[in-house]
Amino acid sequence: MTTEVPHVSSLDPESLPLESLHKYWVDLTHDGFGRPVSVPVIVAVGSRPGPIFGLTAALHGNELNGIPVIHSLLERISLKTLTGTIIAVVVANPLSFERGIREFPDGTDLNHIMPGRESGKDSEVFVYRLVNRVIKHFDVLVDLHTASFGRVNSLYVRADMTRMRTASMAYLQKPQIIVHNKPSDGTLRGEAEELGIPSITVEIGDPHRFQSEYIKRSVAGLRRVLFHLGMLPTRKPIEAPQPIICASSKWLYADTGGLLEVTPRVYDILEDAQPYATIRDAFGQITRLFESPHRGIVIGKSVNPVARTGSRLIHLGHIADDNSEKLVKREEIVDSLAPNF
Repeated sequence: MTTEVPHVSSLDPESLPLESLHKYWVDLTHDGFGRPVSVPVIVAVGSRPGPIFGLTAALHGNELNGIPVIHSLLERISLKTLTGTIIAVVVANPLSFERGIREFPDGTDLNHIMPGRESGKDSEVFVYRLVNRVIKHFDVLVDLHTASFGRVNSLYVRADMTRMRTASMAYLQKPQIIVHNKPSDGTLRGEAEELGIPSITVEIGDPHRFQSEYIKRSVAGLRRVLFHLGMLPTRKPIEAPQPIICASSKWLYADTGGLLEVTPRVYDILEDAQPYATIRDAFGQITRLFESPHRGIVIGKSVNPVARTGSRLIHLGHIADDNSEKLVKREEIVDSLAPNF
């Protein structure tokens, strides 16, 4: 049996009693009937004051794996042993979520227009209010994403690996891959960093599906971050391999069109000049063979066999080495993170 969830215009987590759980619809804009367009938010307040840990999922409406990550994490947390507050935006783009699409209904990618505008088109006002009514309360942010239509991802993290706090959060997630990536203007991660909120992006596999193994690993990673922040008591960590660190990454694109086959799997290592994709014409003849421009790891790839000129092929990570930009190394933070590192 469910209880009615109240609608509010903004959050005030500091006013909530200790050791309490709250569910809200936070109203941000209105549709053509004057009905509120709202995001579902869960607020878990621990038994002692502490940091506010923010989680966001489904900022792109077809990226779903983050939703069960939030549910599973909160189901396993005791408010008695929680210090501080967790605020989880379960679906940050509800209009696109219910339509099963990536972009906002006006065609805008919400992760390109942060922090929006107080007065503007629907999508701009929506993200402006999301930032000001919800995100600004966070002390830390983990933004949960997946690949988009026609593509698949590994489990990887994007983080500024030159900063100790974000590098620590990235290592604690123990994904398959970490990509050094300074936050960009227009992204939620970038806006949070502008507000002084340390932030990482966790890319959890593929769109439009729930992937249990990636979900389980992501929950375990979030628990490690919460322990490191002093928000959860220590317990025996779930073992996971150490991630491969990439100093940079880039998508490779098709310079012609046809029927595409990308042969390597995500997380495969490609050597320099190794063939990785072919394009055939309508008669089955190979018209283009693509080779890796350098040694790297496959972070994500296209699985759509219909490719036009300019279509994405693979997301190739440049594995960090001694000549890479100075990145925070695991050894520099491991002592402060034991035993959960």
